[in-house]
Amino acid sequence: MDLTIKQRLQNDLKESMRGGDERRKTVVRLLMASIRNAEVDARTDGRGGVVSESDIMALLRREIKQHEESLIEAMKAKRADLVSEQSGELDILRSYLPAQMSREQIVEQARQVIGELQATSPKQQGEVMKALLPKVKDMADGKLVSEVVRELLK
Repeated sequence: MDLTIKQRLQNDLKESMRGGDERRKTVVRLLMASIRNAEVDARTDGRGGVVSESDIMALLRREIKQHEESLIEAMKAKRADLVSEQSGELDILRSYLPAQMSREQIVEQARQVIGELQATSPKQQGEVMKALLPKVKDMADGKLVSEVVRELLK
């Protein structure tokens, strides 16, 4: 059975503590704290403190986006130390994402959905996206999916 993201994080935290990997330990603790905060919010929202895998993936994507923005700012400021730190942390965060689809795989899925919907016009991009995004969720970047659909509907 596959481990949930939370279980993987807990195991990786233990391993990083045993192995002395300070950067991984810090990043994993940050993610675990975000998950705990989401669980507290879920308790107060009446969801019984339950946070789904998709909620955790959303937290992970949010952290990745924040780190990417920090990396860009560090590059603008020409701070090599911060660039190195942010890059390392980004690599760790991205390791928890599911394997990403290649452009060719996205094109294949998009063609299939376009065929099912019999879409022929760029005006139908919203329809195609609505049907396609649930199929590629967490495995493909939304901007890339949108770009592929736009190209195929031209």
